[in-house]
Amino acid sequence: MSNLQRRDFLAGAAAFAAATATLGGRGRVAAGDPSFMNNVPDPLLSGKDLPTFKFALEKSKGKVIGNSFGKEATVEQLPISKGIAGVSMKIEPGAMRELHWHATAAEWAFVDQGRVRTTVLGPGGYTETNDFEPGDVWYFPRGHGHMLECLGDEPCHFVLIFDNGYFSEFGTFSITDWVGHTPKSLLAKNFSLPESTFDGFPESEVYFARGAPPPQQAADPLAGPKRPPLTHKHRLLANPPLVSTKGGKLWMVDSTKFPISKTITGAILELVPGGLRELHWHPTADEWQYVLEGKVSVTMFGSGGRYRIETLEKGDVGYIPQGYGHSLENVSDKPCRVLIGFNSGIYEDIDLTEWMAGNPLDVLATNFGKPASLFEKFPRKDVFITDKNGKQ
Repeated sequence: MSNLQRRDFLAGAAAFAAATATLGGRGRVAAGDPSFMNNVPDPLLSGKDLPTFKFALEKSKGKVIGNSFGKEATVEQLPISKGIAGVSMKIEPGAMRELHWHATAAEWAFVDQGRVRTTVLGPGGYTETNDFEPGDVWYFPRGHGHMLECLGDEPCHFVLIFDNGYFSEFGTFSITDWVGHTPKSLLAKNFSLPESTFDGFPESEVYFARGAPPPQQAADPLAGPKRPPLTHKHRLLANPPLVSTKGGKLWMVDSTKFPISKTITGAILELVPGGLRELHWHPTADEWQYVLEGKVSVTMFGSGGRYRIETLEKGDVGYIPQGYGHSLENVSDKPCRVLIGFNSGIYEDIDLTEWMAGNPLDVLATNFGKPASLFEKFPRKDVFITDKNGKQ
């Protein structure tokens, strides 16, 4: 798709964002990020130097049960990431991430490898079961009960993004943990069943449950199907890229295309060797990065002459706070692919080439103390992604 189509996408998103900006800000505060409020400086970002914004997620230990694991990046592992947390999860065949819910965060996911089946329950008894393949994404609103299970005879791997950096995957509300700590007399009364029904139930959280491989065709729930008005599934990479240039491609989906995903926008950025996602910032969201393939140089500018560069490799996480200038450049000899998440349901950005092109020559000349003729050479439009020679 052309940059004209990208601008149309952003224009539609901006119109929707204008109606929800106030609610979005309140949501960020409610999610546990007090630094988002006006005039409350973040001590971590107020120092002489910018803190690290990199964490080697896949090199961390996480929680391992059998051949399944969950590894997380929260403010505990990466203190700068107050607005977004992330999890790398692998589930082996015959295993499932048990029935659970997240009290303080919505969940967005990108399937990297294998096949996954999910079932989600929302208010009103609405349920949806979906099967996912690589390139697909899901979104579960905050507090909605769900489970995740591996399909087929190959393990699955997916990356989860949560809209609250203080959220921990290992602090979820799991059904075995709840039932296991509830008196049998109360369970019996709740379900109108004998107390003996609950003999032998797990007494603590199972987290990854193991059993027979799931059937090829998902069965209906006990209560019968009651599908929600909005689907939880979107086929991100099955759609054409939003941007395609000599330097790379961008696939992106926000709530204008995936309506249920009200608090998270997700994207896949591919860059050719030497390709650059130009200097830019996001006025309404933090940016969370997970390198799927390759090696990426990420820069961050934080005012007052503060500048930091981190090199992210496969399995590493990066984080850019809202409003901070940054760029991503492929510094390997092979194409790179980066999963990017934003804690806003509407995508917005401002690019440096776009900013320069949006000003008259005399303004640029005065600002930089250079002849106006020099700026005749600058791009007349947003570059967004370039190749190693600076060409689109």
